[in-house]
Amino acid sequence: MDEDFELFLNDEGFAPAFDCRPVSEATFNRYQGKLPNKLLEYWRAFGFCGYGEGLFWIVNPEEFEDVVDAWLEDTPLAGSDNYHVFARSAFGELFMWGEKGGNSLDILSLYGMLFPTPPTILIQKGKLDLSLQSFISGQSKDDLDFYDSNEKPLFKRALKRLGRLEPDELYGFEPALALGGVEKLENLVKVKAVEHLLILAQLSEKEIRENEAIKALREGRITP
Repeated sequence: MDEDFELFLNDEGFAPAFDCRPVSEATFNRYQGKLPNKLLEYWRAFGFCGYGEGLFWIVNPEEFEDVVDAWLEDTPLAGSDNYHVFARSAFGELFMWGEKGGNSLDILSLYGMLFPTPPTILIQKGKLDLSLQSFISGQSKDDLDFYDSNEKPLFKRALKRLGRLEPDELYGFEPALALGGVEKLENLVKVKAVEHLLILAQLSEKEIRENEAIKALREGRITP
């Protein structure tokens, strides 16, 4: 285990991994050269797993191919890069790796928003593994949480009320925020991740925003 993953697991408190699924050799072969070698090392060491009691998941990109297509459809980002979902949050925030741009696109699905960023200096210099390690070690529970209409974090309360997520589930609002739903604990339900993300992609016009706004949106300090 490298220092960055050690930091993620222990210093940031995401250990232990759970519901880990082994990665097939066919999947390794499919993404060799498309995703950083370091990510594939994590796959081989741990598999596809949940962390932080289900707040953060490293996922199989194959399962999210239709989700990528649905979210990029009819946006300027369609065709700009070959994107792969490699991680997600309990609330359907998607972290994508572009074969040209690296970790350069986040999607905040609950608000129908896409947050592209230019390739980092590390990506420009071809240091894909360092960029991936920086992403992993930079995760924090506060940043990954979602906040209610009173700016209170929801994850721990959702975990207690609804139980731990399965690998194919996330916490979603019912009714969806795009349909006038309100960000409150009572409106959270467990939903199938892929199916729900496909539905959310169709509910409202997608909006592209600058990446620095994403944390403020999560915490309710600015409105969608």
